Amino acid sequence: MFTRIISVALGLSICAFPARAQERPVAERIDSYLQPYVQSGNFSGAVIAKVNGKTVFEKAYGFADRERKVPNTVKTRFHVASVSMQFTAAAVLRLVDEGKLSLDTRVGEFIPGSKGAEKITVRDLLTERSGLPDINNLPDYNDILQQHQTPATLIAKIEGPPLLFEPGTKYLHEEHSAYNLLALIVEKKTGLPFAAAVEKLVFRRAALQASGIDDDSNATAAKMALGYQPAGIYGIDRARVIHWSGKTGNASVFTTAGDETKWLEALFGGRLLSSSSREAMLDTSLEVGYGWFKRANKRFGETAYSMSGRAPGFASFVLYLPREKMSVTVFSNIYSSATSTIGQDIAAILRGLPYETFSPSDPPPSAAELKTCTGTFQFGADFYQPNAQLEVMAEGQELSLRWPGGSVSPLIPVARDQFVDRSYWEQVKIERDASGKPAGLVYGNFHGSAAPGKP
Repeated sequence: MFTRIISVALGLSICAFPARAQERPVAERIDSYLQPYVQSGNFSGAVIAKVNGKTVFEKAYGFADRERKVPNTVKTRFHVASVSMQFTAAAVLRLVDEGKLSLDTRVGEFIPGSKGAEKITVRDLLTERSGLPDINNLPDYNDILQQHQTPATLIAKIEGPPLLFEPGTKYLHEEHSAYNLLALIVEKKTGLPFAAAVEKLVFRRAALQASGIDDDSNATAAKMALGYQPAGIYGIDRARVIHWSGKTGNASVFTTAGDETKWLEALFGGRLLSSSSREAMLDTSLEVGYGWFKRANKRFGETAYSMSGRAPGFASFVLYLPREKMSVTVFSNIYSSATSTIGQDIAAILRGLPYETFSPSDPPPSAAELKTCTGTFQFGADFYQPNAQLEVMAEGQELSLRWPGGSVSPLIPVARDQFVDRSYWEQVKIERDASGKPAGLVYGNFHGSAAPGKP
């Protein structure tokens, strides 16, 4: 267990920095910003930021192996979860460039047991609009991750049920199975195992020497970070060990922050794909696709290309802003979505924009105070889990949030009635009625009301 060592007293707030703070070197400001995350056990990993080809920040924090006190370095390899989809998409587009595939190729031949698969195109898979049932939603998904898999065995898990919707008509959620299928297609079209195919098509071509696909043969690879997860409010435990082959295509890449930055330069610099394939990957007419979110960002005043990922023991975030060729890469071997907030805020620091500091309450609320926060709250159909009831629970001096499936998120106190969900890094606020009882729960941009008849 990790012992609490942070001692900062302010809640989350927009920083109004005096002029002398803005005059501090940018690297010093970024490092100062990161320290509360590191000291509280919510970030351990590597960060690299570049602007117009110049590295403006590069530093590693925490341990790749906490038990043996092996520190992370900028050469440490991290599993990058859903950021892996960028590399799968690139491998497919390389095959398109070689004339072995078309974006309009129908994929029914690869999954003959799936109803409606003859309607799905490679483009639908790449843009996550296939309508395939998703393997991550299967009740035995955790068991799947405990055994070696191949793209073929992963696709076999979803054969049978009908499509969720007409292919190409909408984006419903991240389609993990679509990228499992893309991995299978890459194998079929190259005659190589997926790991070898991506090495040939993408990693070698982009000169990514520390990157690879984890097909379960990389457990003892050099400079590979071990994965950890939050335990309660302040602790850290080893994450459960999985077979990364169970995430082939959608989350099986390991790489370094340096290789990721090199990849971004190759992709956005037009040195990897043909102009037509590059335009397809970076096209902003669809906000999601090819392993990217591509959205107009009000904070930065331009289109932002970003991707985040979480998988047992790891979290990642990548951001690219074209105007100044700014890239921010944040890899962590702690399972926490803080990486997304960190990456966005580092970009804001580089732009001289306002950003938020993370400062857990010190002293923390008493057990008696936390008990007054408990209750069950009903959210609407637009919530992450539609019509979900979330239960706020107190045990001793720790508050947590129970989700409908039984998973529990620790809530870090940052001010009176204000918390941060340690798992998903969303701000949480308790609203009280005139008598002081909890009447509502604000979770990020969503609002839940106290559920009638629930304690």
